[in-house]
Amino acid sequence: MLDRQLRATLPVPLRDHVRLADLRDGRLVFLAPSSAWASRVRLYQAQILEAARAIDASAYSVAVKVAPLPVEPPGPDPLKPLSAGAARHLRAAAASLSDPTLRDLFLGLASVAEKPDKTDT
Repeated sequence: MLDRQLRATLPVPLRDHVRLADLRDGRLVFLAPSSAWASRVRLYQAQILEAARAIDASAYSVAVKVAPLPVEPPGPDPLKPLSAGAARHLRAAAASLSDPTLRDLFLGLASVAEKPDKTDT
């Protein structure tokens, strides 16, 4: 959250190439992928410190280290719908269950499956 708020004060090409790594003992530490990007961050240190004080982050200095940016974890994979064949198997399994709660769960899963194609019957 602090990373996003502080980077929002930077110009667009710069904010996409740096990350806040740490705030410790009043020192904001940014990571930049090259010395060129690190130099650009240093040009904006007064602006960064002003923004930090505005959001009650007690920062007194800015440091920039040249290091690879951390990889942001990818979002979850989109879920694939159940096939019509899987739905048939779930309904068949549900028919063999004596536990009504479990049977309803299996039937509920089967109901969200893809609709069968005309060739899948």
